[in-house]
Amino acid sequence: MTAFPALPGFYNILFLHLEPVSTISPAILAWFFPGAAWFYHELIPSAASTPAPEAGTLEARASMAIWQLTNCYLLLGLISSLVFRAVRDALPNDPVAQERIIGASLTALAIADVSISSHFQTSTLISPPCFFNSIIATLIGLPPAIRYNPLTWNSMTHGNISIVVVLFSVRLAWFLGVGRKTYYYGQPSPRTVKKEN
Repeated sequence: MTAFPALPGFYNILFLHLEPVSTISPAILAWFFPGAAWFYHELIPSAASTPAPEAGTLEARASMAIWQLTNCYLLLGLISSLVFRAVRDALPNDPVAQERIIGASLTALAIADVSISSHFQTSTLISPPCFFNSIIATLIGLPPAIRYNPLTWNSMTHGNISIVVVLFSVRLAWFLGVGRKTYYYGQPSPRTVKKEN
């Protein structure tokens, strides 16, 4: 196996394997089974007694928005999976370059974790769909009665809030060098070293 010092151990398992699977899965669920109508109705948790929606019950715009949203999930998963593997394979003996590229990707993902679009509207799905997978946007979109009650959330809500909080926290830990050797982030810049000499 090719050395990947920029993403060792737990970080490797999480960012190279688990996160891509968790972001690619919603696209498969929306496209094939149980479908876009199911995905749409799962965005906001409802009573357990609410019957499952029938396939094809969404208005065309809502279906299109769901497919665009899940394409964003797919894109995030593919970028993480393919770019991180390319970095590992193309730069096996350059941990500084590995860390700079991985760090740039993790920065973009961390911003997406906590960002909110200025066009976000809680009543419709017409906003740019890539911003819906953020903690703030999900919290704002939830009805006030369940917003701060995680026991009432479904798996999609936990995925968009609880899991994203964990991923964001692990991204911060990566930047802080927790559980790994740092090669670029946290190292003195060449300019700082020259000034000290």
